[in-house]
Amino acid sequence: MGKTLHVGLLVNPLAGLGGGLALKGSDGEAVREIADSLQKGQTSRAAQRCRRSLDRIRSVKVSLQFSCWGGSMGEDVLREAGFDASVLGSPSDGLSDAGDTRDAAVSLQAANVDLLVFVGGDGTARDILDAVGSDTPVLGIPAGVKMHSGVFAVSPEAAGDLMVVLSRGGLVDLKRRDVRDIDEEAFRLDTVRSRFYGELLVPCEGSFLQQTKLGGREDQQLAAAEIAAWQVEKMEPDRTYLVGPGSTTAAIMEELRLPCTLLGVDVVRDGELLLADADEASLLSLIESSNGPFSMIVTVIGGQGHLFGRGNQQISPAVIRAVGSDNINIVASKSKIAGLASRPLLLDTNDPLLDRTLRGLIRVNTGYDDYVIYRVE
Repeated sequence: MGKTLHVGLLVNPLAGLGGGLALKGSDGEAVREIADSLQKGQTSRAAQRCRRSLDRIRSVKVSLQFSCWGGSMGEDVLREAGFDASVLGSPSDGLSDAGDTRDAAVSLQAANVDLLVFVGGDGTARDILDAVGSDTPVLGIPAGVKMHSGVFAVSPEAAGDLMVVLSRGGLVDLKRRDVRDIDEEAFRLDTVRSRFYGELLVPCEGSFLQQTKLGGREDQQLAAAEIAAWQVEKMEPDRTYLVGPGSTTAAIMEELRLPCTLLGVDVVRDGELLLADADEASLLSLIESSNGPFSMIVTVIGGQGHLFGRGNQQISPAVIRAVGSDNINIVASKSKIAGLASRPLLLDTNDPLLDRTLRGLIRVNTGYDDYVIYRVE
């Protein structure tokens, strides 16, 4: 590495577009075409989150050199943020695909970048791994629906901060971190088929990098049942509840004897299912058309500690604001909280102002009439 940090930037412009639509991801040709039609005339979620990282870098005096691919794969957001860049290529078609991601990664590696920064989710991480192997330093800016891998920063700002540390010669370890992904078609049918694909070499500084998502449904069944019994007992007449994804929240639906979307958002009121696997638009429409109070019940991603922004993008900033921060109920087993090893719960709603508003000490329901106080950052 020379005096100037050479960053290769690669943006998957379709990353995360399926989240608010309850599509569970953005893989597959049909989903890509839907996502492309929806993003026309808009700035993509991936570009927005990349811009947040770049703004973090621009706010301090550091020496960086950028290489990228053309258009929405990196050039556009760099130019808009005020950075010069060497453009090494461009997608073969207007709608970029996994092949373009791999080709771009290979070209950036060949340009001898010090760090390959990609914007996407687990599927993008797999493409990067296929293209460059495990010897090129890589960092993910989280922008996908699924981010179970350990190669992502905890937020776009954290990715920017980590690049600043590197550019200033800070001592940052390089470690191999898991790349994991799931079968999206099975995921859309509420079946989790997670697979380990390999490892990428990632600059690691504890406060910046997220952990690999952990499973553990079987050893938390009793705790989930106790939490569910308490949450159902506390439910108020005429109040509408948004029940987020996860095995802990699924136990609440089971306690209510209602069908459950394990990996989606269900809406219930007075013991009846109003919406199953709701997307952002359906949630907002229901909230706007109803006069009654709303609450939401969300759980924590094991190992990572994320409350919002990982796998539950249907619960968007607009939905959170409409429901109200005082009406958010957080549920998690004590073993899941203990597994965080004192790391805080994390927020990555794609709205930094909202994230700051939600920070602080919160109550987490960990059993039947049992709570702990825990920190959210």
